[in-house]
Amino acid sequence: MNTAALLDALRAAVGAAHVLTDGDLSAWELDWRKRYRGKALAVVRPGSTAEVAAVVKACTALGVGLVPQGGNTGLVGGSVPDQSGEQVLLSLQRMNRVREIDAANLTMTVDAGCVLQAVQEAAAAQGLLFPLSLAAEGSCTIGGNLATNAGGTQVLRYGNARELCLGLEVVTAAGEVWDGLSGLRKDNTGYDLRDLFIGSEGTLGIITGATLKLYPQPAARVTALAALPSLDNAVALLQLAQARLGSGLTGFEVMGAFALQLVARHFPQLPQPLAASPWMVLLEQSDTESEAHARGLFESMLETALERELISDAAIAESLEQSRALWHLRESIPLAQAEEGLNIKHDISVPVSRIPAFVAEADAAIAARFPGARLVNFGHLGDGNLHYNVQAPEGGAAADFLREHEAAVNEVVYDTVVAHGGSISAEHGIGALKRDELERRKSPVALQLMRAIKRALDPQGRLNPGRTLSA
Repeated sequence: MNTAALLDALRAAVGAAHVLTDGDLSAWELDWRKRYRGKALAVVRPGSTAEVAAVVKACTALGVGLVPQGGNTGLVGGSVPDQSGEQVLLSLQRMNRVREIDAANLTMTVDAGCVLQAVQEAAAAQGLLFPLSLAAEGSCTIGGNLATNAGGTQVLRYGNARELCLGLEVVTAAGEVWDGLSGLRKDNTGYDLRDLFIGSEGTLGIITGATLKLYPQPAARVTALAALPSLDNAVALLQLAQARLGSGLTGFEVMGAFALQLVARHFPQLPQPLAASPWMVLLEQSDTESEAHARGLFESMLETALERELISDAAIAESLEQSRALWHLRESIPLAQAEEGLNIKHDISVPVSRIPAFVAEADAAIAARFPGARLVNFGHLGDGNLHYNVQAPEGGAAADFLREHEAAVNEVVYDTVVAHGGSISAEHGIGALKRDELERRKSPVALQLMRAIKRALDPQGRLNPGRTLSA
């Protein structure tokens, strides 16, 4: 590899100020969980789609691997370079323009580097809603959201990132630009290329722009926290809420007792309005009529849940501030876990009906094989996605526990997931962390098809090498 020639070509493409090779590059080389630290040959920060294409062509010509990165908030090691010092890190953060809002068509076209929260705010300024919402929304970018097919807290009503995207702009492995920025909701002209690139984690092409779906802002939102004795009750409450609230039910988050204990330990300033219970559910309803209508439906549904003994107590937010405080409890769980120490994370999904059986079986297996291990279980019960995380025993060395037991814990959890018809990755992606697990658990036919697509679109294997699929 002619490093000098490559750096000259990259500087010519994006400007010398945006090709970084010296100094502290940890903002790009260290992943959010601090599990993966790589070494980039250079960090390149293009400002346009044309510059991205020029960077790709330069890297392809010299056979250099290219790692795309948005906000670097991923959890599976999919957006940082390896330690070889031979991969170029392509940061899209400078590409942060809102290109167009078409209110009549309920669409917005944005650069891939737009921060999710900025997209939400731009939609709200027009009286509209972009409903994708997740804890990292102040840092993550739309390109990363689409590359991983992010989920979040409103999948129950609006779907994953895939369902919120109508069109893409993508730079291919050959450095060509595919302009698929269509705002059409119906377009059956051949294969759906958009869906091919969404969720591919930068291994098939680099997303540089997207046309997103917008929705009218709801007239009112009502949020409540409910205490429950079991996950069976939580599933029954979900069925009741869906029957009574219909599509107005936009959030249904479950939180185990220990998850909230960690929040109380590390963030004691956050109020928890209900007495401790084995499980808590955070519900949210969006209504197109009025606050009074929404609250009436919500209160009636919760009264029925109390009568049926599905819940033991409930608290309904009386203001936007109280609603935010309830959501802050849920969103603080991962932060509290990080404060507690390194942990073994799982982003799994199983059919909603199987969640109680999955948790009972996995809990028992973990307790039997890893005495004292603590289970931090929370997530999006409404769409069957749990963050089933395992913390080291109280007082134990978290790093030692992770190093010695991660593979065995994963085996227990993933075996149980598969036994219940589930998936080892619901919304975080595969990246480097789960690549070998995917190889073991995906069917040979599926892997063969995936590799055929990879060879067709990236024959040199230069786009995000070593992620999702092995060579």
